[in-house]
Amino acid sequence: MSRYTGPSWKLSRRLGISLTETGKELAKRPFPPGQHGNQRKKLSEYALQLQEKQKLRHMYGMNERQFATLFNKAGKIKEGKHGENFMVILETRLDNLVYRLGFATTRRQARQLVNHGHITVDGKRVDIPSYLVQPEQVIGLRESSRDIAIVKEALENMVTRLEFVSYDETAMEGKMTRLPQRSELNAEVDEALVVEYYNKLG
Repeated sequence: MSRYTGPSWKLSRRLGISLTETGKELAKRPFPPGQHGNQRKKLSEYALQLQEKQKLRHMYGMNERQFATLFNKAGKIKEGKHGENFMVILETRLDNLVYRLGFATTRRQARQLVNHGHITVDGKRVDIPSYLVQPEQVIGLRESSRDIAIVKEALENMVTRLEFVSYDETAMEGKMTRLPQRSELNAEVDEALVVEYYNKLG
């Protein structure tokens, strides 16, 4: 299954969650799109599990194969809960951290910056959005990319950053100082249902 490239706000309304985590998508119309959007039907157990999986997958902008691969990787971690470990791994993706640091206003925009070679990790250009960043690795912009309009605008509009990332305004670089805790991540996602979904698939 390929990555979703359609309208993100419409998808947020359909899933009932702000995929950008800003709340803007649901501010005016907090119900699914379509003629019968306000008439929500009771979902089956499977549908609820699928919905939670889709929330998380679309939030991080991944295709199904990438998503399932990281889920299996999280399952091999001996300590902690499978679902929580999965969410922590998702947060360590380079495109997500570019977004968290404020270089982009959305994860989709952050992925584009990485793809186009504007981002460096420890001083070396990395153009793989799925690259998993380790704590204390330094994420920055290439010298020639520091005047890009969308980056400047994103940094100017950045209000606050999560506690597990730090940013040096002078150097225009930042890092993940430690792995995030579950309490710091989106509370609207029930990762236990995602685990149940994949367990049923076998």
